[in-house]
Amino acid sequence: MVATVSTVAYLGLEARAVEVQCQLVPGLPNFILVGLPDKAVAESRERVRNAIAAIGLSLPPKRITVNLSPADLPKEGSHFDLPIALTLLGAMGVIDAETLSGYVVVGELGLDGRTAPSPGVLLAALHAGGQEMGLVCPAAQGAEAAWAGQVEVVAAPDLLSLLNHFKGASALSPPQPGAVEAPVRSADLKQVKGQEVAKRALEIAAAGGHNLLMVGPPGAGKSLMASCLPGILPDMTPSEALESSMVASVAGTLEGGRISRARPFRAPHHSASMAALVGGGLKARPGEVSMAHLGVLFLDELPEFQRAVLDSLRQPLETGEVTVARANAHVTFPARVQLIAAMNPCRCGHLGDPALACSRAPRCAADYQAKVSGPLLDRIDLHVEVQAVTAADLVLPPPAEGSAEVAARVAAARAVQTARYADTPTRTNAEVDGEALEAVAGPDEAGRQLLAQAAAAMKLSARGYTRVLRVARTIADLAGAERVSRVHIAEALSYRRRAPVN
Repeated sequence: MVATVSTVAYLGLEARAVEVQCQLVPGLPNFILVGLPDKAVAESRERVRNAIAAIGLSLPPKRITVNLSPADLPKEGSHFDLPIALTLLGAMGVIDAETLSGYVVVGELGLDGRTAPSPGVLLAALHAGGQEMGLVCPAAQGAEAAWAGQVEVVAAPDLLSLLNHFKGASALSPPQPGAVEAPVRSADLKQVKGQEVAKRALEIAAAGGHNLLMVGPPGAGKSLMASCLPGILPDMTPSEALESSMVASVAGTLEGGRISRARPFRAPHHSASMAALVGGGLKARPGEVSMAHLGVLFLDELPEFQRAVLDSLRQPLETGEVTVARANAHVTFPARVQLIAAMNPCRCGHLGDPALACSRAPRCAADYQAKVSGPLLDRIDLHVEVQAVTAADLVLPPPAEGSAEVAARVAAARAVQTARYADTPTRTNAEVDGEALEAVAGPDEAGRQLLAQAAAAMKLSARGYTRVLRVARTIADLAGAERVSRVHIAEALSYRRRAPVN
């Protein structure tokens, strides 16, 4: 007789069905685990052996074979502990294997039989719901699994309580979904003195989901304004929050099942590797660009990142997803992010100031700016120069308008876009393309003439032309205009990248 239990293997944000099979046959006592397990799965034998011993049972003196089917699918992670233990107990006759046939089982086991959290439980719960099955998981992740909706979740604190539940001795209470964390607003635009042009660009970026690059000397407020962006972005919708939480679940950062509707804000250090930024590594984990999905990826000191690392962002910024290719699998993670970048105009940071600029200017600036490739810069919709803050600016009283007022205008513009793209997968103006862009952002005749003249004079690429139209559409939405006009095109063109310093 072969006892079976259903579980999953994670491939990106996809949960693949895996059947755990166990057979006991006469022979020399041995515990064999097959089915392409990695090191963590192979070590399950010792954790399972000790967890079963902790509840007062011992393994039979037989040849125990556990197979993870399909055998050609790589199995990674400690979440195979609990399904292996249950299928072994089913083969031993301790629990009726038929009882477990309607459940997907995931969870790590401790040596004392307690269950421990493992990444990806939310994905397993959604998979179980799609298969019209229940889910068995650790008690610590019951609140996370409950977010999957109409799925029966059995969240057990240890192996013994799980056995008692299925034997009817003492039923486990169904878990409730975790709390929805209130967004935490930190920096406020009232803290920014001056910089009206940069704040206007930040508002446009927030309203349309556009990428933004701020170039200016040290201490001008670039990082402060970037940290203000989460405070003016609208909260995620419930479906977006669930989508973002799926990435956090795979990465193992969804603690206590708490889901936040605040958009992610990730700010990796410029020493980050390619695997850290776009994903990959030995187990193909999501990178910063995926952890920031539906939120903001802030890259400070942009030229200090390795050039190859920055260029790896070109495909995710264009397609909204990143594919990590490995010899045995291709893993795709979502990466629909809003890139906010900041950099100094040159290495010393004071280009244009005769009192502070180095003796190598302007060659110093050209060499420094050349560290960022043109194709990457072409994918950034808004380029704004941030001027140094003067002493006169610092003594001014705080501005009357802060993040709350800007957030209201951004929310109104986003509401217009939500209604406009209601029947499409597009969320914001930054994502619209093709015929749909011409339909929603086709300028009037005066605007079209200005755009054609600017495209020739500024040598805009086809991508640059498209991005100008997208920004113009957002500016029109902020102004409450139905049609994109010349004034909207003119402002959008003012944010395009200038020719590099010679």
